[in-house]
Amino acid sequence: MRIGLAANQLHHSHADAALFRWLQASERGVRELGIVLCAVGRTHAAIAAHHALDGYDKLIRYPYGRQGGLMKLVAEIVGLPDEGRLLDGAIYLIDPVDPSSIFPEAVALKRQCVINHKPFISTVASARDWVEVERIHASLPPDPGADDLHGLERHTLALIAHDAMKEQMLAYAAAHFDVLSRFAQRVATGTTGHRLNEMAWSLGWPRDTPWVRRYQSGPLGGDAQIADLVLERRCQRAIFFEDPHVARQHEADIQLLERAVTTLTDDAVCMTSPRVAVRWAEAVRKRAARG
Repeated sequence: MRIGLAANQLHHSHADAALFRWLQASERGVRELGIVLCAVGRTHAAIAAHHALDGYDKLIRYPYGRQGGLMKLVAEIVGLPDEGRLLDGAIYLIDPVDPSSIFPEAVALKRQCVINHKPFISTVASARDWVEVERIHASLPPDPGADDLHGLERHTLALIAHDAMKEQMLAYAAAHFDVLSRFAQRVATGTTGHRLNEMAWSLGWPRDTPWVRRYQSGPLGGDAQIADLVLERRCQRAIFFEDPHVARQHEADIQLLERAVTTLTDDAVCMTSPRVAVRWAEAVRKRAARG
Protein backbone atom coordinates (compact mmCIF):
# COMPACT_ATOMS: atom_id res chain seq x y z
CA MET A 1 0.00 0.00 0.00
CA ARG A 2 1.42 3.38 -1.09
CA ILE A 3 0.08 6.60 0.43
CA GLY A 4 1.04 10.16 -0.38
CA LEU A 5 1.88 12.27 2.67
CA ALA A 6 2.02 16.03 3.07
CA ALA A 7 1.34 18.50 5.86
CA ASN A 8 1.06 22.28 5.89
CA GLN A 9 3.82 24.02 7.86
CA LEU A 10 1.72 24.52 10.99
CA HIS A 11 1.27 20.77 11.23
CA HIS A 12 4.98 19.86 11.30
CA SER A 13 6.67 22.93 12.79
CA HIS A 14 7.11 21.65 16.36
CA ALA A 15 7.24 18.40 18.31
CA ASP A 16 3.53 18.45 19.24
CA ALA A 17 2.32 19.40 15.76
CA ALA A 18 -0.50 17.47 14.10
CA LEU A 19 1.79 15.31 11.95
CA PHE A 20 3.60 13.99 15.01
CA ARG A 21 0.41 13.52 17.02
CA TRP A 22 -0.82 11.30 14.21
CA LEU A 23 2.45 9.36 14.00
CA GLN A 24 2.54 8.89 17.76
CA ALA A 25 -0.99 7.46 17.67
CA SER A 26 -0.63 5.39 14.50
CA GLU A 27 3.05 4.52 14.05
CA ARG A 28 2.47 0.98 15.28
CA GLY A 29 -0.24 0.45 12.69
CA VAL A 30 1.84 2.03 9.91
CA ARG A 31 4.68 -0.38 10.67
CA GLU A 32 2.39 -3.41 11.06
CA LEU A 33 0.77 -2.74 7.71
CA GLY A 34 4.05 -1.89 5.98
CA ILE A 35 2.55 1.27 4.48
CA VAL A 36 4.85 3.03 2.02
CA LEU A 37 4.64 6.75 2.86
CA CYS A 38 5.59 8.97 -0.06
CA ALA A 39 6.29 12.21 1.81
CA VAL A 40 6.67 15.58 0.11
CA GLY A 41 10.06 17.19 0.84
CA ARG A 42 9.39 19.48 3.80
CA THR A 43 7.14 16.91 5.46
CA HIS A 44 9.81 14.24 5.00
CA ALA A 45 12.46 16.56 6.40
CA ALA A 46 10.36 17.31 9.48
CA ILE A 47 9.82 13.61 10.17
CA ALA A 48 13.55 13.00 9.93
CA ALA A 49 14.41 16.02 12.10
CA HIS A 50 12.07 14.86 14.88
CA HIS A 51 13.29 11.24 14.62
CA ALA A 52 9.80 9.97 13.92
CA LEU A 53 9.61 6.62 12.09
CA ASP A 54 13.33 6.06 12.77
CA GLY A 55 14.61 3.06 10.87
CA TYR A 56 11.47 2.75 8.77
CA ASP A 57 12.66 2.05 5.22
CA LYS A 58 9.23 2.60 3.67
CA LEU A 59 9.32 6.37 4.20
CA ILE A 60 10.15 7.75 0.76
CA ARG A 61 11.22 11.33 0.09
CA TYR A 62 9.46 13.20 -2.72
CA PRO A 63 10.46 16.68 -4.00
CA TYR A 64 9.58 19.82 -2.10
CA GLY A 65 6.26 21.43 -2.97
CA ARG A 66 7.95 24.25 -4.88
CA GLN A 67 9.70 21.56 -6.95
CA GLY A 68 6.45 19.79 -7.81
CA GLY A 69 6.17 17.29 -4.96
CA LEU A 70 2.43 17.72 -4.45
CA MET A 71 1.87 17.69 -8.21
CA LYS A 72 3.61 14.31 -8.38
CA LEU A 73 1.24 12.96 -5.74
CA VAL A 74 -1.71 14.07 -7.88
CA ALA A 75 -0.29 12.29 -10.93
CA GLU A 76 0.28 9.11 -8.94
CA ILE A 77 -3.26 9.11 -7.55
CA VAL A 78 -4.40 9.00 -11.18
CA GLY A 79 -1.67 6.45 -11.84
CA LEU A 80 1.40 6.11 -14.05
CA PRO A 81 1.15 2.37 -14.75
CA ASP A 82 3.96 2.26 -17.31
CA GLU A 83 6.29 3.45 -14.56
CA GLY A 84 4.71 1.39 -11.77
CA ARG A 85 3.81 4.53 -9.84
CA LEU A 86 0.39 4.39 -8.24
CA LEU A 87 -0.82 5.77 -4.91
CA ASP A 88 -3.68 4.15 -2.99
CA GLY A 89 -4.67 7.42 -1.31
CA ALA A 90 -3.32 10.60 0.23
CA ILE A 91 -2.90 12.05 3.70
CA TYR A 92 -2.70 15.84 3.47
CA LEU A 93 -2.93 17.49 6.88
CA ILE A 94 -4.41 20.87 6.05
CA ASP A 95 -4.08 24.18 7.86
CA PRO A 96 -7.27 25.88 6.61
CA VAL A 97 -5.75 29.37 6.78
CA ASP A 98 -2.56 28.47 4.93
CA PRO A 99 -2.87 29.83 1.36
CA SER A 100 -1.14 26.73 -0.01
CA SER A 101 -4.16 24.64 1.01
CA ILE A 102 -6.07 26.13 -1.93
CA PHE A 103 -3.26 25.99 -4.49
CA PRO A 104 -4.31 24.13 -7.67
CA GLU A 105 -2.26 21.05 -6.79
CA ALA A 106 -3.87 20.83 -3.34
CA VAL A 107 -7.38 21.10 -4.78
CA ALA A 108 -6.51 18.64 -7.56
CA LEU A 109 -5.16 16.12 -5.05
CA LYS A 110 -8.49 15.93 -3.30
CA ARG A 111 -10.48 15.96 -6.54
CA GLN A 112 -8.53 13.08 -8.05
CA CYS A 113 -8.84 11.05 -4.86
CA VAL A 114 -12.62 11.50 -5.04
CA ILE A 115 -12.76 10.69 -8.76
CA ASN A 116 -10.61 7.59 -8.32
CA HIS A 117 -12.47 6.39 -5.19
CA LYS A 118 -9.40 6.65 -2.97
CA PRO A 119 -9.13 8.04 0.56
CA PHE A 120 -8.33 11.72 0.87
CA ILE A 121 -7.40 12.24 4.51
CA SER A 122 -7.10 15.81 5.74
CA THR A 123 -7.25 15.59 9.55
CA VAL A 124 -5.43 13.79 12.35
CA ALA A 125 -8.65 12.06 13.38
CA SER A 126 -9.28 10.87 9.82
CA ALA A 127 -5.71 9.57 9.52
CA ARG A 128 -5.97 7.68 12.81
CA ASP A 129 -9.34 6.29 11.76
CA TRP A 130 -8.05 5.16 8.37
CA VAL A 131 -5.07 3.29 9.86
CA GLU A 132 -7.37 1.46 12.27
CA VAL A 133 -9.76 0.54 9.45
CA GLU A 134 -6.88 -0.94 7.46
CA ARG A 135 -5.61 -2.80 10.55
CA ILE A 136 -9.02 -4.38 11.07
CA HIS A 137 -9.25 -5.44 7.42
CA ALA A 138 -5.77 -6.97 7.78
CA SER A 139 -7.15 -9.11 10.67
CA LEU A 140 -5.02 -7.35 13.27
CA PRO A 141 -6.50 -6.97 16.77
CA PRO A 142 -8.32 -3.71 17.57
CA ASP A 143 -6.08 -0.92 18.85
CA PRO A 144 -7.46 0.36 22.18
CA GLY A 145 -6.01 3.75 21.25
CA ALA A 146 -8.67 4.00 18.53
CA ASP A 147 -11.60 3.20 20.83
CA ASP A 148 -12.57 6.87 21.01
CA LEU A 149 -13.13 6.89 17.24
CA HIS A 150 -15.47 3.91 17.52
CA GLY A 151 -17.65 5.18 20.35
CA LEU A 152 -20.40 5.81 17.82
CA GLU A 153 -23.11 5.88 20.46
CA ARG A 154 -21.60 9.15 21.74
CA HIS A 155 -21.11 10.74 18.30
CA THR A 156 -23.09 12.71 15.75
CA LEU A 157 -22.81 11.80 12.08
CA ALA A 158 -23.43 14.17 9.17
CA LEU A 159 -24.68 12.60 5.93
CA ILE A 160 -24.32 14.94 2.94
CA ALA A 161 -24.65 14.24 -0.78
CA HIS A 162 -24.64 16.41 -3.86
CA ASP A 163 -27.54 15.99 -6.27
CA ALA A 164 -25.82 13.44 -8.52
CA MET A 165 -24.77 11.41 -5.47
CA LYS A 166 -28.05 11.26 -3.55
CA GLU A 167 -29.02 7.83 -4.92
CA GLN A 168 -25.64 6.45 -3.87
CA MET A 169 -26.09 7.95 -0.41
CA LEU A 170 -29.53 6.34 -0.04
CA ALA A 171 -28.19 2.98 -1.19
CA TYR A 172 -25.22 3.28 1.16
CA ALA A 173 -27.38 4.22 4.15
CA ALA A 174 -29.77 1.34 3.48
CA ALA A 175 -26.94 -1.20 3.11
CA HIS A 176 -25.24 -0.03 6.31
CA PHE A 177 -28.31 0.98 8.27
CA ASP A 178 -27.21 -1.07 11.30
CA VAL A 179 -23.88 0.76 11.59
CA LEU A 180 -25.25 4.25 10.95
CA SER A 181 -28.10 3.71 13.41
CA ARG A 182 -25.58 3.24 16.21
CA PHE A 183 -24.77 6.96 16.22
CA ALA A 184 -26.33 9.05 18.94
CA GLN A 185 -27.63 11.40 16.24
CA ARG A 186 -27.53 11.81 12.48
CA VAL A 187 -27.86 15.16 10.69
CA ALA A 188 -28.26 16.03 7.02
CA THR A 189 -29.04 18.90 4.70
CA GLY A 190 -32.60 19.37 3.43
CA THR A 191 -33.41 17.06 0.52
CA THR A 192 -30.89 14.41 1.53
CA GLY A 193 -32.33 14.39 5.05
CA HIS A 194 -35.90 14.04 3.79
CA ARG A 195 -35.03 11.09 1.58
CA LEU A 196 -32.98 9.41 4.31
CA ASN A 197 -35.89 9.66 6.73
CA GLU A 198 -38.22 8.11 4.15
CA MET A 199 -35.71 5.29 3.64
CA ALA A 200 -35.36 4.68 7.38
CA TRP A 201 -39.13 4.55 7.92
CA SER A 202 -39.42 2.02 5.09
CA LEU A 203 -36.92 -0.15 6.98
CA GLY A 204 -38.98 -0.07 10.18
CA TRP A 205 -37.60 2.98 11.98
CA PRO A 206 -40.45 4.46 14.12
CA ARG A 207 -42.41 6.88 11.94
CA ASP A 208 -42.88 9.36 14.78
CA THR A 209 -39.08 9.72 15.11
CA PRO A 210 -36.87 11.23 12.38
CA TRP A 211 -33.84 9.08 11.67
CA VAL A 212 -31.89 12.22 10.74
CA ARG A 213 -32.27 15.76 11.93
CA ARG A 214 -32.76 17.92 8.86
CA TYR A 215 -31.05 21.27 8.37
CA GLN A 216 -31.49 23.70 5.48
CA SER A 217 -30.64 22.57 1.97
CA GLY A 218 -27.03 23.20 0.96
CA PRO A 219 -27.69 26.30 -1.20
CA LEU A 220 -29.76 27.81 1.62
CA GLY A 221 -27.07 27.36 4.27
CA GLY A 222 -27.33 23.77 5.47
CA ASP A 223 -23.61 23.15 4.98
CA ALA A 224 -22.87 26.23 7.09
CA GLN A 225 -25.22 25.02 9.85
CA ILE A 226 -23.48 21.65 9.99
CA ALA A 227 -20.08 23.38 9.89
CA ASP A 228 -21.12 25.17 13.07
CA LEU A 229 -21.94 21.82 14.70
CA VAL A 230 -18.44 20.62 13.83
CA LEU A 231 -16.84 23.76 15.25
CA GLU A 232 -18.81 23.35 18.49
CA ARG A 233 -17.62 19.72 18.69
CA ARG A 234 -21.21 18.50 18.36
CA CYS A 235 -20.55 16.59 15.12
CA GLN A 236 -17.61 14.19 15.03
CA ARG A 237 -17.91 12.50 11.63
CA ALA A 238 -19.07 13.50 8.16
CA ILE A 239 -19.76 11.22 5.23
CA PHE A 240 -19.80 13.59 2.29
CA PHE A 241 -20.51 12.14 -1.15
CA GLU A 242 -19.18 14.80 -3.49
CA ASP A 243 -19.73 15.16 -7.21
CA PRO A 244 -16.35 16.44 -8.47
CA HIS A 245 -17.58 17.04 -12.02
CA VAL A 246 -20.14 19.79 -11.43
CA ALA A 247 -19.51 23.42 -10.49
CA ARG A 248 -21.91 24.55 -7.77
CA GLN A 249 -23.17 28.03 -6.95
CA HIS A 250 -22.85 27.32 -3.23
CA GLU A 251 -19.25 26.08 -3.48
CA ALA A 252 -18.24 28.52 -0.72
CA ASP A 253 -20.64 26.81 1.70
CA ILE A 254 -19.20 23.41 0.85
CA GLN A 255 -15.68 24.72 1.44
CA LEU A 256 -16.85 26.20 4.75
CA LEU A 257 -17.81 22.74 6.00
CA GLU A 258 -14.51 21.28 4.83
CA ARG A 259 -12.59 24.09 6.55
CA ALA A 260 -14.49 23.46 9.77
CA VAL A 261 -13.46 19.80 9.66
CA THR A 262 -9.78 20.65 9.12
CA THR A 263 -9.92 23.32 11.85
CA LEU A 264 -10.75 20.61 14.40
CA THR A 265 -8.11 18.26 13.02
CA ASP A 266 -7.91 16.03 16.13
CA ASP A 267 -11.67 15.66 16.53
CA ALA A 268 -13.37 15.49 13.13
CA VAL A 269 -13.37 12.64 10.61
CA CYS A 270 -14.51 13.17 7.03
CA MET A 271 -14.96 10.58 4.26
CA THR A 272 -15.63 11.78 0.72
CA SER A 273 -15.69 8.52 -1.26
CA PRO A 274 -18.51 5.94 -1.24
CA ARG A 275 -15.93 3.17 -1.55
CA VAL A 276 -14.01 4.47 1.48
CA ALA A 277 -17.26 4.83 3.45
CA VAL A 278 -18.21 1.22 2.67
CA ARG A 279 -14.79 -0.03 3.78
CA TRP A 280 -15.16 1.92 7.02
CA ALA A 281 -18.63 0.48 7.75
CA GLU A 282 -17.38 -3.05 7.11
CA ALA A 283 -14.47 -2.46 9.51
CA VAL A 284 -16.83 -1.14 12.19
CA ARG A 285 -18.75 -4.43 12.08
CA LYS A 286 -15.60 -6.53 12.16
CA ARG A 287 -14.12 -4.53 15.03
CA ALA A 288 -17.31 -4.83 17.08
CA ALA A 289 -17.43 -8.59 16.45
CA ARG A 290 -13.89 -8.93 17.81
CA GLY A 291 -14.86 -7.11 20.98
